[in-house]
Amino acid sequence: MHPLIRTARMTGLLYLGLAISGVLGFLLIRPRLFAADDPGATLANLVTHESLARAGVAFELLIVVTQALTAVWFYRLFRTAVPLAAGGIAAFGLVNAVAILLSAALLATAVELALDPVGDAAATVQLLYLISGNLWGVAALFFGLWLVPMGWCVLRSGWMPRALGWILVGGGIGYLLSAFIGYLAPGAPALADALVYPATVGEFWMVGYLLIRGVRRHALDQVPPTACTPTPAAS
Repeated sequence: MHPLIRTARMTGLLYLGLAISGVLGFLLIRPRLFAADDPGATLANLVTHESLARAGVAFELLIVVTQALTAVWFYRLFRTAVPLAAGGIAAFGLVNAVAILLSAALLATAVELALDPVGDAAATVQLLYLISGNLWGVAALFFGLWLVPMGWCVLRSGWMPRALGWILVGGGIGYLLSAFIGYLAPGAPALADALVYPATVGEFWMVGYLLIRGVRRHALDQVPPTACTPTPAAS
């Protein structure tokens, strides 16, 4: 197997891991624990469902790991074709990872405080969850920013369908707008949600393409196998 195909499929596998851990941690576990209008219920949920709460922290850590590795592998995939945009994917993806790392630390603190209360534990736990949620909210800027250079890499390299590139660029811009709308117009959540749909389509298309096809065949002629292999450090 050509190293470029191997790199593409590993990138797709890591990206799939990022998607799965995000769905499980943020979309499934968090809503079962956090009661937005009832700090006492949030505290009770953490105490009653301690294992689930700890799993939520673990999934956020898994998001951090897969996000960071996916960012690095995207750079490795596109660095010979579009170096600047490939670096942008890596940089913005790593910022995402740092934001979620902070969120994970807040959730871990909430679990510890729920099990060993100090002061007004319910209010503090609720505050920790609110800050964690807002970290995800503001990090939407970088969720969007990393899709724009990803789409640009697709368009400039020609290694994948151009439609995919444009959807990623448009989806990234939509993600950016949704972050601002979420805070400037909190009464219009449907609009903010609608703006991220193209990004979701583009990301799952990218995952599927990387895993199934990798890259178009002509890319293998453009990139010699040695260009995808890390150069050993000089002794």
